[in-house]
Amino acid sequence: MARRGNQLHRLTHFDIARRFDTPAKRAVARITLGVACGLLMIGLRMLVGIWAPGTGLFSLIYPAVLLATLYGRWEAGLVAFAVAFGWACYQTFAMEIGVRMETQAVSIAGLNALSILVVLIFAETFRYAVEHERLQREAEIERRAVLLAELEHRTKNNFALVASLLELQKRREGSKQIVRAFDDAIGRVRTFAEAYTHLAGEQGEGVVVEMRPYLHRMVERVSGAMLPPEVKVEARCADVSLPRESAVAIGLFANEALTNCAKYAFPQSRPGKVVVHFEAQGEKWRLVIRDNGVGNAAPPPTTTGGIGSKLLEAFARQARARHATRFGPEGCEVSLSCDGGDARAA
Repeated sequence: MARRGNQLHRLTHFDIARRFDTPAKRAVARITLGVACGLLMIGLRMLVGIWAPGTGLFSLIYPAVLLATLYGRWEAGLVAFAVAFGWACYQTFAMEIGVRMETQAVSIAGLNALSILVVLIFAETFRYAVEHERLQREAEIERRAVLLAELEHRTKNNFALVASLLELQKRREGSKQIVRAFDDAIGRVRTFAEAYTHLAGEQGEGVVVEMRPYLHRMVERVSGAMLPPEVKVEARCADVSLPRESAVAIGLFANEALTNCAKYAFPQSRPGKVVVHFEAQGEKWRLVIRDNGVGNAAPPPTTTGGIGSKLLEAFARQARARHATRFGPEGCEVSLSCDGGDARAA
C-alpha cells in the first residue's frame, strides 16, 4: 500500500515539461503531449466507431484534454482540444445531413466545446494548486534544512565550550583523583562531539543512516585516538540503514564500549585484538564489541554502577535495545541487540 501511495504521489506531481531546461524545449514537449493525447483519442474513437459509427464523437475529448492539461499544463490541453475537437467536427459535418440537422450539430458542437473548456480550466486550476503546494513544501523543507544545519553548528560549538570550561576547571585542581575525573568527563564530551559531528557531516538532514560507513568511520577514529598500535581493531558491519535516533544511540554505545576497552582491557601496552561486529536482519539487529584483553582478571569499574555503566544503559534505552556485558578468562564482550520490538536495557 505504501509503495502504491508513493507511485500515486509521483504521478500527481508529474509534469512532462519539467524534464527540459529551456523554454523552447518545454513548449515543444507540451505541444507534443497535446498532439499525442488528441491522436490517441482519435484512434480510440475510430476503434469504437467500428461497432457504433457516428455516435459520441465528442465523448473521448474530455479525458484527452484532462490528461494533457494535468501533465502538460493548459498549453497541452489546448493543443489536445484543437486536434481532437477539429477531428470530431470534421467527422460530424462531413456527413450528408440536412439544414436542420446541421444546425443541431452546430449547437451540440458548441455545447461540447464550452464543456471541454470548463474541464480544461478546472484541470489547470487543480494542477496549479498541486504545483503550488509542492513548491511550498520544498521551500519549507529547505528552510528546515538550514535551521537544522544552524542547530548542528551551535551544538558542536556548545560541546567545544563545555569541554573548554571543564579543561579550565581541571587546571585549578590539585588532586590527582579529581583531575582523572575531569579527564574522563572531558574525554566523554569530546567523544560525543566527534560522534555528533561525524554523523551530521555524513548524513545531513536525512531520517535514516547508513550504518556501515558510519560505524567504520567511528571505529577508525576511536581506535586511532585511544588504542595503542599493538591492539588491532577489526570492524564487520552490515550494509543496512537505521533511523537516525537509533543510529546515534548505537554509535555512542559503541564509542563508550571502545573507550572502556582502551582504558581497561590492555594495560601496560599489552597487545591484543578488538572485534566490532554489527549484523541486521529486517527490524532485528545486534552490535557486539569483543576483545581478548585481561577479561575477568581485572574487570573495569564501569561494571559496578559507575558513570560508564549508566551511559551504556542510557544509550541502550535510547536505541530501544538490550545490552549485556560478559567477562571471561580471555577477554570481554559487550553487546547491544534489538529484536524489532521495544526492548529494555538488561
